[in-house]
Amino acid sequence: MPAETVLAPDTGYVAGMVVDPLSHAHRLMRVAVGLVGGVAAVVIGLLVLADAHAGYRVILTVGGLALLYFALDSAGKIVWGPLFETGLWLSVAWVAVVGLSAALADFLPLAEARDASATIFGDTPTLKRPDLLSANPLGTDRQALDVLGGIVYGARVSLQVSVLAVAIGIVAGGTIGVVAGFFRGKLDTGIGVLVDSLLAFPPLILLLALASVMDRSPRNMAIALAVLGIPTYIRLARVNTMVFAEREFVLASRAMGASRRRIIFRELVPNVALPIFSYAFIIIAVLIVAEASLSFLGLGIQRPDPTWGNMIAAGQDDFDRHPHLVFAPGIVMFLTVFALNRVGEKARELWDPRQAKL
Repeated sequence: MPAETVLAPDTGYVAGMVVDPLSHAHRLMRVAVGLVGGVAAVVIGLLVLADAHAGYRVILTVGGLALLYFALDSAGKIVWGPLFETGLWLSVAWVAVVGLSAALADFLPLAEARDASATIFGDTPTLKRPDLLSANPLGTDRQALDVLGGIVYGARVSLQVSVLAVAIGIVAGGTIGVVAGFFRGKLDTGIGVLVDSLLAFPPLILLLALASVMDRSPRNMAIALAVLGIPTYIRLARVNTMVFAEREFVLASRAMGASRRRIIFRELVPNVALPIFSYAFIIIAVLIVAEASLSFLGLGIQRPDPTWGNMIAAGQDDFDRHPHLVFAPGIVMFLTVFALNRVGEKARELWDPRQAKL
């Protein structure tokens, strides 16, 4: 069969690239086989072999997920071109699912996950094994609380704390950094000494000290975590302000007699905001881990409010016989942090090319 020349500059293919229709059909066939095989492996591993050894089920499920990933990657490259980033869009989808689940947790058909007294007279067994077709898809803990529900409500707490902490850090640290980078002089020197002092103090010790003297509520935890992020945002805003302050559009505004307030709010802040916001995704991921670590150590948010950290801490005593109590929230936290880092790296590539990986 003769080959045909395809010009598809909008899909990432090189103009004039020769595409063999037969090889194109083979790629489509591989995608179909990968999708069918991946779905079959996941269904068999999770549902059909419910009574088989856990190791075999994990291997089969992970293998099926790998097949699905490569099939979706091939399909995406066929449709949108070789520059399509499957991992990025899967990360965006995961972050969206976690965020929507946390926001709509009260409206989702979840079993009881917070009030242990509500399970005393119920028929839900304690330490139930995961069963995707039951009312408790990820099982229950020692108090008969639903693990899936705990993960969803834990996502709400983690996102509330980390997003609020990042918002406080952006507003406070960004403002101080812009002022220091614009006015320079003694003010910049004083702020630099303060930032260096905060960064020199061990962050874990500072966080433990703040957590020990404050009430363990999501708001106070966000404030404590924001204190750790403010110095980073001050430095980031200061450096970008110094860079943009020497650009032609700022020099032109000064030459035209614009006031300092106008230069800061009309010229500098909009340009400095993009690099700061791109960095926010990565900081959110870091703070999710920090909040979970404090909860795991018993210094963060306590029951009855479930968090990923205190769920892992509660399940470690039964890890040998019921590993799902640790693995379920742990895997969700890992995937969320990984997805946020992936999205954040892409955002930095788009909004702050100087900070992107080479």
